[in-house]
Amino acid sequence: MLPGELADFAREAGYPILLKASAGGGGKGMRRVERAEDLEAAFERVSSEARTYFGDGAVYAEKLIDKPRHVEVQIVGDSHGERVAIGERECSLQRRHQKVVEECPSPVVSGPLREKLCAAALAAAEAVSYTSCGTVEFLLAPDGSFYFLEMNTRLQVEHPVTEEVWGVDLAAEMISIALGQRLSFSASELVPRGHAIECRVYAEDPRQGFAPSPGVIASLSLPGGPGVRNDVGIEAGSSVPIDYDPMLGKLIVHGADRAQAISRLSRALAEYEISGVETTLALSASLVSDPEFLAAAFDSEWLDRKLQSGVLGETPPTRQEVLLAAVALSEARPGRLPDSPSDRASAWRQAARREGLWRR
Repeated sequence: MLPGELADFAREAGYPILLKASAGGGGKGMRRVERAEDLEAAFERVSSEARTYFGDGAVYAEKLIDKPRHVEVQIVGDSHGERVAIGERECSLQRRHQKVVEECPSPVVSGPLREKLCAAALAAAEAVSYTSCGTVEFLLAPDGSFYFLEMNTRLQVEHPVTEEVWGVDLAAEMISIALGQRLSFSASELVPRGHAIECRVYAEDPRQGFAPSPGVIASLSLPGGPGVRNDVGIEAGSSVPIDYDPMLGKLIVHGADRAQAISRLSRALAEYEISGVETTLALSASLVSDPEFLAAAFDSEWLDRKLQSGVLGETPPTRQEVLLAAVALSEARPGRLPDSPSDRASAWRQAARREGLWRR
């Protein structure tokens, strides 16, 4: 869209609007516009970012919904005309438009609303005779209305939660569709079971503004147990470079219901250990124990607001930090350690810094 077209759209839809890079993704090339007088400058900025990130300066606009949830529907379609919607995923927990935690099904989508979302997603897929696995994404407003956002014509990072709940191997289906085969199931055969949640594990340091944390994985201990799945691309000795996406893997849990899935996720996060690079594991543990998360009372901007306000608080010391700090304090005289656990954690970190054992 050209600036004049964007202005016409904004007058018709009403401010605020959101400008987005047509070739974009991952939250890059996006800008909120509140007033007509800010539109031209915002367009130039988004178009410049789009050229930098994607080699394409094309920009489009959409109506900005206040405090929406991000809900998406999994679509599969074969070359024989069979297309099926496999439920929805809740992807509202995002940092700067980058998904952090996803779950299936959405805790706020009722049966009738699910039918409407899936029908809309199927209509979009039918309109373009879509084949393969894809995702139709929607913004869900607080009043229950929803708006088409985009379609990703590929598997999403969060596809495992759909697999766990609906019992479909989406990667296998995508390959068989590409070979010209029919879907291995029909819509009538699909029966959901339980609830699944996924946490993305990033090599980033939340205490340093989520700065990338390149390095070598010194040790890796993955959680296990009932309902726990690890999709990882690293092992001990793996190098984490600065050049690529910082995601190291995904932790997926499945339970009979959302409460059990959260319980299993909390335990798995406590058992998950990576040393050598900073990660978002401790932040995820803090996030999934937050009362508003437990009550599913969040939207797509909730995590950014939490991080900005500091409500989630400082992440607890990692096991590696505690061990290194213990070495630094090994010669301390008895009675010198603080009594409070939080004060002790602070003392551990200060001592480790003095000894050069801990890099913040």
